[in-house]
Amino acid sequence: MSDFWNFPYPSQRVPVLADNVVATSQPLAAAAGLRMLARGGNAVDAALATAIALTVVEPCMNGIGGDAFALIWDGSTLHGLNASGRAPRRWTPGHFSRYEHMPPIGWDSVTVPGAVSGWRATWERFGTLPFEDLFEPALQYAREGFTVSPTVHRQWQAQVPVLSGQPGFVEAFAPTGRAPLPGERFICPGQADTLERIARSKGEDFYHGELAAKIAAHARNTGGLIEEADLAAHRADWVEPIRMTYRDVELYEIGPNGQGIGALMALGMLDHLDMKGIAPDSAEATHLQIEAMKLAFADLQAYVGDPATMTEVSAEHLLDRAYLSRRAALIDPAKASNPGPGKPHSGGTVYLTVADRSGMMVSFIQSNFKGFGSGVVVPDTGIALHNRGWGFTLKDGHPNQVGPGKRPFHTIIPGFLMRNGAPLASFGVMGGSMQAQGHVQMTSRLADFGQNPQTACDAPRWRVMDDNATVAVEWNCPPETVEGLRARGHRVEVAPRGSLEFGGAQIAMRMPHGYAAASDFRKDGYPVGF
Repeated sequence: MSDFWNFPYPSQRVPVLADNVVATSQPLAAAAGLRMLARGGNAVDAALATAIALTVVEPCMNGIGGDAFALIWDGSTLHGLNASGRAPRRWTPGHFSRYEHMPPIGWDSVTVPGAVSGWRATWERFGTLPFEDLFEPALQYAREGFTVSPTVHRQWQAQVPVLSGQPGFVEAFAPTGRAPLPGERFICPGQADTLERIARSKGEDFYHGELAAKIAAHARNTGGLIEEADLAAHRADWVEPIRMTYRDVELYEIGPNGQGIGALMALGMLDHLDMKGIAPDSAEATHLQIEAMKLAFADLQAYVGDPATMTEVSAEHLLDRAYLSRRAALIDPAKASNPGPGKPHSGGTVYLTVADRSGMMVSFIQSNFKGFGSGVVVPDTGIALHNRGWGFTLKDGHPNQVGPGKRPFHTIIPGFLMRNGAPLASFGVMGGSMQAQGHVQMTSRLADFGQNPQTACDAPRWRVMDDNATVAVEWNCPPETVEGLRARGHRVEVAPRGSLEFGGAQIAMRMPHGYAAASDFRKDGYPVGF
């Protein structure tokens, strides 16, 4: 690939200020949402058109065969939607006894996809345009093809060598043996027909019709256990969001089986610490946030799973302010820790946000988990099946132990901020375990340091890695902050410029007049509005 698609210089963005806004990681998808708003649709109509288009134009990070979650402010109330799928009924612990760990790809990582059910449930409750209209932009991209953007190419190409052995992947997403190059036009065979079926049937075909039969047949033919009955039994659930007060704002998240509770726990600890007078990118501020996040992750790994099986430690126990005060007391301002779980009282993702003139705000996230997901693609449909089953554990008796009909621990989380009972911002930071950490960093930048939404997106980020000890920081993290973290005992790795490990934020913030919408420079997208 020539140097034409290199971008060697840092850029500065400014937020879009408008009465109606859409922000997501791919510009063609943002345009899809804007088309619905211009047609007279509301924020939900625009969010769904954006989400559906993303399955076509950013398939390396989400798809028709993924899961979804949403937080929706309807003008007076905040609603939560959990459209994550459950394990097939044949997924017994015995079936996985031959593994040391849950497999990351292949059929034994595929739970029932829930995104399509989330589209329908959201539209049924809040949509105003005809359901089929929401598919028009995506269908245009699917039929005529779309030109691939640079970051999407990088994410796509990285997965081709890993997933090429999975049934159906190469034929659908790497027919030339590689990812399409930036600027190349790409069409996935069968994807338009699939989206048309979903549109005409309002999603029924995916769970009860021909598409369901094709998914189950592909499983029977290539070693999977998912059956028609598993798809037919699926449902999306409207849920009560959980929340945590931090300074003068409240952060709302979807509760377990998601990791959003981790962001709330970390903020609940930080709320007991004095951040006044600390610079936002200093070693002191970064250290305190990292230590709170590590404590929260230790509890997530020990206690969080499908809420139906969290019988000894509940979400309420983990969010108890007294418990979080005790956890905060473990944070040493001068020293890194290697924490284990506490003892509470016991008994590659896409994100988008849309806000409209009426005051409706939507925080929406959907994912195939790791990039394309399992790598399994249903022939002639463009349905790449997620690998969300990887989120289970094989540990006997753990609340997140794999089992039939259970929802696995989930990383994708939409966020929503309120201030004094009024909506402040709908936002998200896509990217695996980066998401809860990103929510903490974004909330702190807004609440502690008064930064504008684009600055909060642009600022250098840190990430506690999966060992819950190593800390990665971006290439532009101040050198004195890196040295200050190392002096406190942190094992710090400075990532190269262009690393995709720090997520991608999108945000719409309520202003006295309209909204300020911002989009992360780490992705290809930008905010749009009118």
